[in-house]
Amino acid sequence: MFLEPSAWVFQEKLCFIVYLEDINVLCVCVCVPPTVSQAAYFSQQPQDQVVVAGQSVTLPCVIVGYRGMVQWTKDGLALGGERDLPGWVRYSLMGNPLSGEHSLMIDSAELGDDAVYECQATQAGLRSHRAKLTVLVPPSDPVVEGGPVVRLKAHTAHNLTCRASGAKPAAEITWYRDGEIMHDAIYTKTLMEDGKRETAVSMLPMVPEDSDSGRTYTCRVLNPAAPAGRQTSVTISVQHPPSVTLSVQPQTVMEGAKVLFICSASANPEITGYRWSKGGVPISEANGDSLEVTVDHSYFTDPVSCEVSNSVGSTNVSTLVDVQFGPRLLTEPKPQTVDIGMDAAFTCSWTGNPPLTLAWTKQGSSVVLSNSNTLQLKAVTQEDSGTYTCKAIVPRIGVAERDVTLTVNGPPIITAEATQQAVKHSKGKLECLVGSSPPPDKIVWTFGDMILSSGSSGRFSVQTVHSDRGVLSSLILSETLAQDFQLRYNCTAYNRFGTGMALVTLEEQGMGSSCQIILCKTSFYCLGKCCGKFWVWIIKNLRAKQATERKKKKSSRSLRFVDGPSSFGTNFFYLLKEG
Repeated sequence: MFLEPSAWVFQEKLCFIVYLEDINVLCVCVCVPPTVSQAAYFSQQPQDQVVVAGQSVTLPCVIVGYRGMVQWTKDGLALGGERDLPGWVRYSLMGNPLSGEHSLMIDSAELGDDAVYECQATQAGLRSHRAKLTVLVPPSDPVVEGGPVVRLKAHTAHNLTCRASGAKPAAEITWYRDGEIMHDAIYTKTLMEDGKRETAVSMLPMVPEDSDSGRTYTCRVLNPAAPAGRQTSVTISVQHPPSVTLSVQPQTVMEGAKVLFICSASANPEITGYRWSKGGVPISEANGDSLEVTVDHSYFTDPVSCEVSNSVGSTNVSTLVDVQFGPRLLTEPKPQTVDIGMDAAFTCSWTGNPPLTLAWTKQGSSVVLSNSNTLQLKAVTQEDSGTYTCKAIVPRIGVAERDVTLTVNGPPIITAEATQQAVKHSKGKLECLVGSSPPPDKIVWTFGDMILSSGSSGRFSVQTVHSDRGVLSSLILSETLAQDFQLRYNCTAYNRFGTGMALVTLEEQGMGSSCQIILCKTSFYCLGKCCGKFWVWIIKNLRAKQATERKKKKSSRSLRFVDGPSSFGTNFFYLLKEG
C-alpha cells in the first residue's frame, strides 16, 4: 500500500519518495521531457457539489499536457494513484488518462463521503481547487410518542411530541389535525454524535377535551434530501374519570317509604367499580349502579353519595332525598335560674319537612312570646318564673313541644290562708308556704310576745318541710286556748334578696262565717251563716255597678232583691235576682 508520495524535479528528472507498507523508503527518479512541467494545466477542476445519499456523483478533473501520475485527496488523505483506487470500493477514476481525464466518480454516496476533495498532478506539482462534496441525508420516518393511539387525560395539559432523527440537514416538522395545519408547535434540533446529522423534535401543546377523542394528528417531516416528505399519523384517545349522574325515584316521599337511587356513568377507559356511602359512611352491601333503601328523616340532611372509578380516576356525586317528617328536636332548651332584674334566654331548635312553625308560650297563657328559636326575656321579675313551652308545628305532618322552667331569684313570696281554723282545746296548726327562689334562710313566726323559728316553746312548736312547691312552715299548738283565737300571727321569711311576710288569724272551727255561694243564670244563692256578710257586700257592689251603667246609658236593667233569711235546713237562704 502506498502512502502519499513526495515529488520534486531534479536535473530535469522527476524524483519522488514512495513509502512502502514495511516502512521502507524508495527514492525513484525518472526522466521526463522538459515540456511536462512547463505546459501542464487544469482544463476542468472539481467544484462544490451537493448530492443526496444513495446517488452517484462525479468530481471532474482534466489536466492538459500531463502524462504523469494523478491522485485525489479526501480531507487531505491521498486515495492512491491507481485508476481503480484499491481500498475504496465505491471510488474510481473516470475518463481517458491519455487525454488527461482523471475525474473521481463516487457510486451511491454515503454520509462518509461528505468531505473536501482535491485533484493533484503530483509530477507536475499541480493541485486543483478544493471542492466540498455535501451529502444530504433524508430523515427517518417520524415517530410520535405514544402512537399509534395516544391516550391522554381530559383537561390535563400535554405536549404531543414528534421526533425525526438522522437527517442532514435537520428535518422541518409540520403538524396537522384532521388535515388542518397547526401553528403552535415548539421546534428544537440537536446535532448527533457523528457531527453531521441532526435530530429534530416538535412539541404540539394541547389541553385535550372529550371532543378531541378520535381525532387524527399527523406529523410530517421533510428536508432537501426528502422534498416529498414523510409522515406519521396517530389517533387521540381522550381518557377521563367517569361522568356521573345520580338520581332518586321518587324525589319526595314520606318518612318510612322506599326510594331507588340510580347512578348513571360513562367513562374512558371502562368503569372499574362503584362505591356508595351515606353521610360519608360507606354502605358495604351496595356495589352496583343502583341502591334501594327505606328512608328516614336522616336522608333529608345526610347526602347519599355514589363514587364511580376507572383507571384514570374517580368521580363522586351526592344527592339528598326530600323526606317529609314531623318535628325533631335538635337543641334541647335548658332550665335557667337568674336573679330578679336580669335577662334570660332560652334556645330551642327543631327540624322538620315541610318547614315548621315555632311558637313560645308560657304555661297558663296562650300569648305567643316568640316565633324564633330563641326566647328573650328582659329584666325579669318573679312573676316571670314558671314553665315555658317551645312548640314546633310541621304542616299536615305533626306537632311536638318541649317545656323548660325559669326560676327568678328574689325576695321570699309567702302564700297563706288569711284565716285558718282550729278546734278549741284541741291541737291546732297554722301554715305558710314560701315558694320563691332561693329557699328562705329563715322563717320566723311572731305572735303576742312570742318569736319562734324552729323547735318548741311551751305549747308552741315549728316544723319545716321542703317540697316541690317550696318550704312549708307550720306553727303547731299542742292545745288551743281562748286567747289563741284573739291573736294575729306573723309569718316572716328571709333570704339574701329581702323579706316576705303574711298575717294569719286563727278562727274557732264551727263559729266562723263559712258559707257557700251558688250562681245559677241571673240568680245568686248563698248557703250558710256567712250569707249576711255576703249579702251586704254583694248589694253594695252590684248597686254601684248598676249606677255606673245607668250613667253611661249602657243598661236599663234593675236589681230586684228577695229578702231573707228563709229557712233551708240548718242554713239560711238569700236570693238576689237581676231583672
